[in-house]
Amino acid sequence: MLEQHETVKVDEPVLDNSSGHGINLRVSNEFKVKRANNRGVGEMFRALRHRNFLLFWSGAFLSNTGTWMQAVAQGWLVLQLSNSPFWLGVDGFMATAPGLVLTLAGGVFADLMDRRKLLIYTQIVAGLSALTLGVLVVTDVVSVWMILCLSFVTGCCMSIAGPSYMALVFDLVGRQDLANAIALNSTQFQLARALGPVFAGIGFKLFNVAGCFFANGLSFAAVVIGLKMVRYENAVKPSSAPERSLKGKGTFTHDLVEGFRYVAGRPTVSMLLLISAVTSLCGAPYISMTPVFARDIFHLGETGLALIMGMAGAGALFGALFLAYLGDFRHKGWFVLGGDLGFALCLIVFSLSRNLTVSLIFLFALGFSIVSSVAVTNTLLQKLVTDEMRGRVMSMFMLSFIGAMPIGNLIAGAASHRFGVQRTLAAGGVIIAVFAITVTLSSRKLREL
Repeated sequence: MLEQHETVKVDEPVLDNSSGHGINLRVSNEFKVKRANNRGVGEMFRALRHRNFLLFWSGAFLSNTGTWMQAVAQGWLVLQLSNSPFWLGVDGFMATAPGLVLTLAGGVFADLMDRRKLLIYTQIVAGLSALTLGVLVVTDVVSVWMILCLSFVTGCCMSIAGPSYMALVFDLVGRQDLANAIALNSTQFQLARALGPVFAGIGFKLFNVAGCFFANGLSFAAVVIGLKMVRYENAVKPSSAPERSLKGKGTFTHDLVEGFRYVAGRPTVSMLLLISAVTSLCGAPYISMTPVFARDIFHLGETGLALIMGMAGAGALFGALFLAYLGDFRHKGWFVLGGDLGFALCLIVFSLSRNLTVSLIFLFALGFSIVSSVAVTNTLLQKLVTDEMRGRVMSMFMLSFIGAMPIGNLIAGAASHRFGVQRTLAAGGVIIAVFAITVTLSSRKLREL
């Protein structure tokens, strides 16, 4: 069992935990051998050898598949009811706005509470929300404001659970297989992102829109069952085992402030979070605006929307598999920066293209690029921080990415209504590209990670 302050041998530069300014470039011969053994097709799925992680991974995959089915169906439903990209932006805002407040709270909870139980409770509530929306559609009483309210409820659940979801991976596999586990976790999410829209297209034909909401509601049972079956006897002892109580006076506020101080004292960690925030703010709204491209630009129906959303997911899936194949590779900083720039350029081309084939190709490349950047950022952050701060730093990572989405969605919805969705998304891509190039040229420490 690893102690919380154990010195870690890693192949990338590591920030000195005392100041956050030093760079440790030591590479042990032992680690070089491990890296050689950890690369290849046979080792791509080694984290799944951990029983607990396999249970968690399988349940999360089924649940995420249902979530992406609902994402397609809900976007189409909102567009049909409102006939306006503005309300698509508002729906995206309602789903992600809770992250602005609750994500940081979720990070503190992740360091003080049993992460597994917290995940179970939030997944149950999110599942009930999806089932409620299905009932509203079947009874033909659904309206846009009802969808917005349920999006907000689900957003609250995801915001609270997110930091625990990310930090639990370390509890299930330990430090040695962490990079591979994060890559595989990204793989299941992206596989679900590719398959979910396909199943949604089938569901449209067989069960109408409501069937996608019922399928998503039931899919949450998979992750709940998987988490219930997790046993820690032969796994890494959870660093979340609370030594303090949430009821202690000032505990929550003190831990939250300590988390901010910890990140503020580590410039490279702060820069990774900033890259995530800018990318999400200016780039993530393309997901909410996809129904407009499907219906108004390419003149496709529900199955066409499923194809467009699934293509980005397929690219992201290949990106995640590629990272799993590479294992614990070097030059992670370049992957973060290069993936971010690639995402920006692909977003610009996709936004301005009116040719379906060209758009699908760049959507695939867009998905590949963004997962290369985000998944590697996740790995770097988890390796650069101490165990007792992991939940809070992961909450800030989520806040930087997911917390920026509601603002981006709201701005994109209003701007699309005024200037058109294509120009709006292309402008976001230009901003990301300029920012990525600036950071690449100015941040040597980040390039050397």
